[in-house]
Amino acid sequence: MKYLHAMIRTNKLEDTLNFYCELMGLKLLRKKDSESGRFSLYFLATHEGAPEIEVTHNWDEEEYANGNNFGHFAFKVDNIYEQCETFMEAGVDILRPPRDGYMAFVKDPNNISIELLQDGERLEPIEPWISMENIGTW
Repeated sequence: MKYLHAMIRTNKLEDTLNFYCELMGLKLLRKKDSESGRFSLYFLATHEGAPEIEVTHNWDEEEYANGNNFGHFAFKVDNIYEQCETFMEAGVDILRPPRDGYMAFVKDPNNISIELLQDGERLEPIEPWISMENIGTW
């Protein structure tokens, strides 16, 4: 068995692709349009062969709510402080700041939780992260 991908639906395609590609650094590996089904599929990953996120965009407007059986995506990052700073500069709320130099949570434009984990050893705890409170839910 091989894990292939997780799928999310979005009605905020531009914001979603910006979040995953520009802010998180994932690459758009391929795109498939279905004229008859009236949807597009975007497959994102860190690199070819890695587990993917399939972003489904139905062309007809729909509202989506998170199911209660989905938790979060988790990504290792080279420097958790730099990644959180990138999100903050883009106006993304840091819901669980990396006070411990290891873990943080944000949400994508579809209200899906993203867990960020420091690759390797924890970084030395530093300000402003140490003093930041948790906000919202994740």
